[in-house]
Amino acid sequence: MPSNRAASTSDPDFDEIDLWDDEEQSTDDDVTTGELELEDRHALRRVAGLSTELTDITEVEYRQLRLERVVLVGVWTGGSVTDAENSLTELAALAETAGSQILEGLIQRRGRPDPATFIGRGKVEELGAVVRDTGADTVICDGELSPSQLRNLEQQVKVKVVDRTALILDIFAQHAKSKEGKAQVELAQLEYLVPRLRGWGESLSRQAGGAGGGASGGGVGLRGPGETKLEIDRRRIRTRIARLRREIKAMKTVRETKRARRTRRSVPAVAIAGYTNAGKSSLLNRLTNAGVLVENALFATLDPTTRRAYASDGRVYTLSDTVGFVRHLPHQIVEAFRSTLEEVAEADVVLHVVDGSHPDPEEQLRAVREVLAEVGADRLPELLVVNKVDAADEETLLRLKREWPDAMFVSAHTGRGIDELRAAIEARLPRPAVEIRVTVPYDRGDLVAQVHRRGEVLSTAHTGEGTELHVRVDEALAAELSPWVTG
Repeated sequence: MPSNRAASTSDPDFDEIDLWDDEEQSTDDDVTTGELELEDRHALRRVAGLSTELTDITEVEYRQLRLERVVLVGVWTGGSVTDAENSLTELAALAETAGSQILEGLIQRRGRPDPATFIGRGKVEELGAVVRDTGADTVICDGELSPSQLRNLEQQVKVKVVDRTALILDIFAQHAKSKEGKAQVELAQLEYLVPRLRGWGESLSRQAGGAGGGASGGGVGLRGPGETKLEIDRRRIRTRIARLRREIKAMKTVRETKRARRTRRSVPAVAIAGYTNAGKSSLLNRLTNAGVLVENALFATLDPTTRRAYASDGRVYTLSDTVGFVRHLPHQIVEAFRSTLEEVAEADVVLHVVDGSHPDPEEQLRAVREVLAEVGADRLPELLVVNKVDAADEETLLRLKREWPDAMFVSAHTGRGIDELRAAIEARLPRPAVEIRVTVPYDRGDLVAQVHRRGEVLSTAHTGEGTELHVRVDEALAAELSPWVTG
C-alpha cells in the first residue's frame, strides 16, 4: 500500500477528528504545497524603492506601513570569521523574512559584548555615521540585548534598535495561524516585553488609586502615590500572561488526549524536526501529500501538522511536522512552544532534517540538538536526513557522508532518495510486542483489517476455515484474536 495515500475515514476505530488534526487529508489532485495560503501571505507586497509613507497617519499605522530600512550589527566573540559572517547572513535572512530592506552589515571583534551599548563606544559612533549616511530607520543587533543596552544604543544612534530575539518574535507573530500558535507567540512576546517596558513623558504621571487622575488635581480623596502608568502596564501584562498560560495548558490537554488515543491504539509516531527552512514541510508533503504551506523563508510554518502514513506492510504510523529551530532560539519561544515541542519528545522516532545546501550544516545540527535536549527529546531514536541534495555541491555532500555515514540523503523537491527514506523510517518503527498464529473466520474481516493496520503481518494464507495469519500485534489486539490462536 503506498505511503502517501490519503487515509480512509470510514473505519470506526480511526476517528479522523479524535485522532488527527482537523485538516482533511489531501489527495493527488489537491494543492500539496499550500499555494492558497502562500498567495494570501503575499497578497500585499511592498515594492523596493517606492515610498510607503503617508502624510497624515497615526504612529501605529506608520509602524505597519513603512518598509523598514535596517543596518545589521554583530559582535564576533569567538570562532572563525566565517562563523561570524554566517551568523550575520542568517540575521539578514530573518530581517528580510520580517519585511525589512537590508542596507549595511557591521561586525565587531570583541572578547565579549559591551555591557553598556553591546558594541562599544567607538563602534557606536561608526554605527551612527552609517545610519545617517544610509538613511536607515532601524538597527538590528545579532544577539539578545539587555534593557539598558537597548536604551543606551537608541539614545546614541537616534533610531529604533531591535535585537535578534525581538526580530524572531516578530516573524512568529506574522506567521502564526492557529489559536494555539497565536497564544504561544503572544505569551513569548509579553514575557520578552515585561523587563523592557519604559515610561515616556506623561506615561510616568501618577494614576490615583490605579484608576485615573494625576497626583495633583485628582480631586478630594484621590490625591496620593497611586501607581505609575508603567506599573499599571506591567500589572496588566502579567495578568494577560497568566491567562495565556492557562489557555495554552488547556490546549495542551487536548493535544495530549489525541496523542493518548493514538498510543492506546499502538499507532507509532514519527516527528519531523530540524532547522528552519531545512525543508521539513516539503518532506511531509512528499511523504503524505499533507498540503502544508511551503515557502523559501525562515519560520514559514509554525503550527504543527500531524498526518497518517502507511508502511509497506500496511501498518499505520503518524508523521508530525514541528516548528523550526534556529541558532540562539529565544528561550521565550522554547518555553511558550514547549507543549508543541513535546510532540517531538513523545515520538517513537525523530526525523532530524538538515539543509545540505546550507553553508554550515554542522552548526544546524548542533543548534537543533541543543533545543531537543531542552525538551527531553535527545534520547529518542534519531534518523538524520540531509535534504536539498539537488541544490548542494558534491564536495559538501561527500564531506557530510563521511561525517554522518548513517544519514539519508534526499531531495523533497525532486523525490530523490524518498523511497529509501520510507524504508528507513519503517525499519525504525517499534515492532508490536506479541507474535502469534491465528486463523480468523471469514466473517471477521474487520479483525484482519485491524491486524494489517495495527500489527506486522509476517505471513498470510487462505484456508477452508478462514484467513491464516502469522503476525506481531499489540497486547490489546492479541487479546481480541485469542479465540482463534492456532500456535
